Amino acid sequence: MSQSTSRAVAPIEALKSQLARSKGEFAMALPSNISPEKFQRVVLTVAGQNPDLLSADRRSLLGACIKCAQDGLVPDGREAALVLFGGKVQYMPMLAGLLKRARNSGEISNVSAHVVYSADEFTIEYGDDERLVHKPSLAAERGKPVGAYAIARLKDGSIVREWMTIADLEKVRNVSRAKNAGPWRDWTDEMYRKTVLRRLSKWLPTDAEDSKARSLHDVASRDDELGAPGGDADAAPFIDGFAEEATPSRLDALEGEIIPPGAPETEAA
Repeated sequence: MSQSTSRAVAPIEALKSQLARSKGEFAMALPSNISPEKFQRVVLTVAGQNPDLLSADRRSLLGACIKCAQDGLVPDGREAALVLFGGKVQYMPMLAGLLKRARNSGEISNVSAHVVYSADEFTIEYGDDERLVHKPSLAAERGKPVGAYAIARLKDGSIVREWMTIADLEKVRNVSRAKNAGPWRDWTDEMYRKTVLRRLSKWLPTDAEDSKARSLHDVASRDDELGAPGGDADAAPFIDGFAEEATPSRLDALEGEIIPPGAPETEAA
């Protein structure tokens, strides 16, 4: 008569197994230039460096990874980040990820976004001959931020610009559920740059690198899922858009295998 024994499974090993079983879904969602293996290695590295992700709701972690894959980014903290809200994981595209997507369109020669400080020299003119000039102060203290702008030069020579005052930027921040935490708290200047780039993205060409890729504006709008006033970010569909692939998600199949945070993780030997 055989006797089964059980042993504790390290959370990182459990996640590794779950990611491996979802390889097909990642392959379907990712653009051709990112392999599922590379994506999974990044997720494991980030989770290993941040134990809070491993103790969070595992279904939300896998769902956040699927969203990130759909947008053609890797959650390495530079292109995109996995952030925690109320014990659940959500995905947030970062400035570097949006710039990468913009440059991948094949229609953009250059794109950039910058914060303007009170000690900088800055002028912007609209009309028949639009012009933007920004000369950053070389002083150690550049003063307080007064606004941010994004500018893109298209392959046809045309230039697209967007400018937002600090009041405009703070309005966007104040409707975010994460306004006093995470990137908004730790990397405020980067979030200002990302916010104005998102505004600019409405006028930029769609990413043409891969037919599966979402538009830059759609990617930039992922922040909306973090919750607006009166909303609950945790209630947002965690695989929004994935059903469009017309393939059943393995996340549902994995649901019974995902162990709630705090429960002992065991595996039959």
